[in-house]
Amino acid sequence: MPTTDAESHYPKNGRVVLHIDMNAFYCSVHEAVEPEKYKGKPCAVAGSVELRRGIVVTSSYAARGKGVRTGMQVREALRLCPELLLISPDFHLYRQFSRRFLNIAYSYSPQLEAVSIDECFLDITGSKQFGTPVQIAEDLQRRIRTELGLPCSIGIAPNKLLAKMGSDMKKPNGITILRKRDVPGLLWNKPCSYMYGIGSRTGEKLNKLGIRTIGELAHAEESFLTAHFGVVGSWLKAAANGEDETPVNAEQEASKSVGHTTTLPKDFTDDSDIRRVFLNLADQVCRRMRRQHLMASTVQITIRNPSMKTITRSVTLDTPTEDADTVFDTACKLFHRHWQKDQPVRLLGITLQNLVDKSEAAVQLDLFDYNRQPKKEELNRIMDQLRDRFGESAILTAGMLGDDPSALIRNHKIRGTSLQKDHMKEKGFFEE
Repeated sequence: MPTTDAESHYPKNGRVVLHIDMNAFYCSVHEAVEPEKYKGKPCAVAGSVELRRGIVVTSSYAARGKGVRTGMQVREALRLCPELLLISPDFHLYRQFSRRFLNIAYSYSPQLEAVSIDECFLDITGSKQFGTPVQIAEDLQRRIRTELGLPCSIGIAPNKLLAKMGSDMKKPNGITILRKRDVPGLLWNKPCSYMYGIGSRTGEKLNKLGIRTIGELAHAEESFLTAHFGVVGSWLKAAANGEDETPVNAEQEASKSVGHTTTLPKDFTDDSDIRRVFLNLADQVCRRMRRQHLMASTVQITIRNPSMKTITRSVTLDTPTEDADTVFDTACKLFHRHWQKDQPVRLLGITLQNLVDKSEAAVQLDLFDYNRQPKKEELNRIMDQLRDRFGESAILTAGMLGDDPSALIRNHKIRGTSLQKDHMKEKGFFEE
């Protein structure tokens, strides 16, 4: 069968991935709904608008030109841009537009992964019937602009990493093709922190190690990187060379709750054993929740004794969370409050409830938590990325290991790469 013109633009082996990023999404939605009021004007969506003590959630490009930035206090934004129009967030409206833009993207491929309310990955490897990758991206961008009145930027690449970086290169309304062969010319002269997934702290550490650019990172010895960054070092080198094998995970309907219970191998009474179980449960349920880009407002625990009597107890937090430490601490407090000391336990569980979209939860955080949040998110993201690549047991905390870490790891059946095992042997997790 002869090859069509569209098929010739797709690799024989490999993938074509789009990253669709809605530009200044919240403000753009308000511009689309009330253009006479907001279009082309400096505006910002912010919490606590009336009190002027909130923070800027996002700002229009006109406001960004005046120096207004996400995370800035409203009073500082008004000092920089006195004519700034402040808008209270309307998440019901944003979710409506989000669903509509995702439906448009979904019409080109079922392999869609929503990263947040305003961005998604789309694997179009099997979408040749709609045209070339560039034609699909142009059609997507045109439809989103025409049908929704919203601007977006799109990256076209052989993997998620480069697609994400491509969509960031031309904003607003840009389309960028970023191939692996383009990486040396376009990225290697950039600082390491320019690479998606490398935070400022990692960038600073690389600088101190004499690795200042993405090109130098790409050529660094993997053994050197793993010595300083553990298994993350392998990912750093691969990313600098434009390599990423992470699949596009098809979007699923968000859960109403996320929970996990475990039947214990014997009756537990020792507090340290119980805390270790809760630590593992908190880690598992938070990871599952983060995959759906959700945060929880309520933590519920389940306890069952050897006679099969089961109780559940819950508490609603002051602010939503995705953080396993917070969930673990809350679960332990609930347990100690509602379970008699030394009474045997045969089953434990944690369920996270009252789930909200992560973008909606962001404005509910107070300023102190908001400033700390990016650091927590970066750590969680790196840990999740390592587990996606190397398996669930790639990251284990000291609290999870207990008194016999070798036995625990054998029970978890770690089958990681030799690099993983070498790294964990260095830390004393494996017996020879």
